[in-house]
Amino acid sequence: MYSFLPEVFSKLINELTKLPGVGEKTAFKFAFFLLKRPKEEVEHLADIIFKFKNEIKYCKVCNNITTEEICPICRDPARDPSTICVVEGVEDLIAIEKTGSFKGKYHVLHGVISPLDGIGPDDIKLKGLLDRVEKSKIKEVIIATNPDIEGEGTALYIAKLLKKKGIKVTRLGYGIPVGGDLELVDEVTLSQALEGRKVLD
Repeated sequence: MYSFLPEVFSKLINELTKLPGVGEKTAFKFAFFLLKRPKEEVEHLADIIFKFKNEIKYCKVCNNITTEEICPICRDPARDPSTICVVEGVEDLIAIEKTGSFKGKYHVLHGVISPLDGIGPDDIKLKGLLDRVEKSKIKEVIIATNPDIEGEGTALYIAKLLKKKGIKVTRLGYGIPVGGDLELVDEVTLSQALEGRKVLD
């Protein structure tokens, strides 16, 4: 990258710029910050990152992140097992949990159907949702995919599948801008969207 810099420094800059939202200037700031910190502190950070990558896995029930086989939300007996909120990613689950408005359980798809990108129903965690509906007494499925073309298409596809099984399917209501990302919406707007959810036809 820069011939006048030590190779290991250039390699660190290159790796840091692979992080989302991190440009070259920010990568340099991070690198110099780490350079100025005590060796033990940097080693601790590296150890945490290593443990994070090795210990975090996905819940066997809902696909949320966890260090156990089943995540705390799925294990919580106080949560309503008859209502499932379907989200695109774990970031969206976290955003909804922050509102404190939802007391049911979740299903994380880890993506959306996007034919233009070659992503079909079999490429996201949809089968697990259908299995849960078959095996459990589910009364309502709230679809909380992002309000963009792929999110809407995925919501309609899921609704069509679940309607055949006699499940009530709703969609988050007003307050979420079209084309916006759920994880970026504030707690009040998300709470209103949950309360104002509508039935998908």
